[in-house]
Amino acid sequence: MTPAKPPPNPKSGLRPFRTAVFRGLGVVLPPLITIAILLWLGGTIQNYVLEPISAGVQNIVVRLIQDVRKPEDFPAPELADHSRMLNGVAYAKLEDKTFIPKTVYDDVDRHRGEDPMPRTAPYVYQAYLRVTYLRPAVMIPLFLCGFILILYLLGKLIAAGVGRFTMGLVERGIARVPFVRSVYSAVKQVSSFLLNERTMDVSQVVAVEYPRKGVWTLGLVTGVGMPAIEGIVGEECISVMICTSPMPMAGFTINVRKSEAIDLNITLDQAIQFIVSCGVVVPGSKDLPLAAPDRESPRQIADDQPPESDGDQ
Repeated sequence: MTPAKPPPNPKSGLRPFRTAVFRGLGVVLPPLITIAILLWLGGTIQNYVLEPISAGVQNIVVRLIQDVRKPEDFPAPELADHSRMLNGVAYAKLEDKTFIPKTVYDDVDRHRGEDPMPRTAPYVYQAYLRVTYLRPAVMIPLFLCGFILILYLLGKLIAAGVGRFTMGLVERGIARVPFVRSVYSAVKQVSSFLLNERTMDVSQVVAVEYPRKGVWTLGLVTGVGMPAIEGIVGEECISVMICTSPMPMAGFTINVRKSEAIDLNITLDQAIQFIVSCGVVVPGSKDLPLAAPDRESPRQIADDQPPESDGDQ
């Protein structure tokens, strides 16, 4: 009697569909995340940089260019009550009973759309500046040029002795604030690592047994080991950066014996691809074998030794 076949698993029919969905998600997710990060960065710059600067510029310029008149500044009205003439310039009346040049009033009224007309002269002039001089197409290029110029001047100032001394005073002041000093220190370390002209020199890619024996971890050799550690172990050591997936730069550095690190015949780009992909992209998996260690384990040495004969006993 033949055994009965198990009923088909109804979930197995969804596996191709689920696989296709995950593949499509893998294609769409990277550009979506990139766009989301760029939009978030643009919104942050807009809300916390461009808008405060634009508001400050508006307040300063409004104080310099505003032409606001009161009713007593005009002679007997020559036109209707809502407009006056003074020295050949037409003025329009606002709700707060002040007068501004009619050209300014008309420009704001023409571009305001469905928004109500501002009631006071300072707000009218702010709207006038926004629709004439502080448009995004004009403000953003000017801001970028000014920001780059400020960075250039700061870089030159810091390179000089006075700038370095001033920066030291600022950092010592920040170090006195308990919470701010921790955030500032972390941000400074990351920015110094990313923006420093001295790039990290990775001499080779190795495999080390970490965090325990039998578990091999990919690492980047960044330099020689610490002399204090070499003096304790009595052997030459190397500094190895252990990169974590999927963010290689979020790793940590260890010191290992040079004899315990296996040199891998792969490039830095291949190692980064392996780490970022969480092991999905294996470098040289078809035609590039990993290098074997130079030393033999105690078990291998014991297996290679010939068995003792009875005559030797």
